[in-house]
Amino acid sequence: MTASADRACRVTRTIPAPPEAVFRAWTEPDRIRHWSCPPGGTIRDSRVDLVPGGAYRLLIEAEGGTLHTAFGVYREVDPPNRLVYTWDWEEPESAVGETLVTVEFVVAGASTEVVVAHEGFPVAEAAEGHRLGWTWSLERLEGLFR
Repeated sequence: MTASADRACRVTRTIPAPPEAVFRAWTEPDRIRHWSCPPGGTIRDSRVDLVPGGAYRLLIEAEGGTLHTAFGVYREVDPPNRLVYTWDWEEPESAVGETLVTVEFVVAGASTEVVVAHEGFPVAEAAEGHRLGWTWSLERLEGLFR
């Protein structure tokens, strides 16, 4: 693995729903609250301005009560095919610097293959932690459609 490759992660999951439904679940605040955090956590607040240059903010309460705030700006919005947005954490102890998330929603028969590529981490450990987070979140997203 190259130095830059170990500072990125890629996670895929097949969701049993069409791309339009999965894209809405990914981008609508009321739906985001049901899946976009690891098990045991909850989304206390989600705000989305789904246009290029628009911001989003997710207030996540982890198991045990610790708060984490993910935020960023949408760079590309192509419903229901693709999203590109920046990502970081507001809390100084969690911040990794601005990273980039690309999500593709690919037709897979009656399902959607969701491909998340998250890049630009300062160290490999941060990429690995986010890979685990995306894996857990995609499991929860799939659960919305079962």
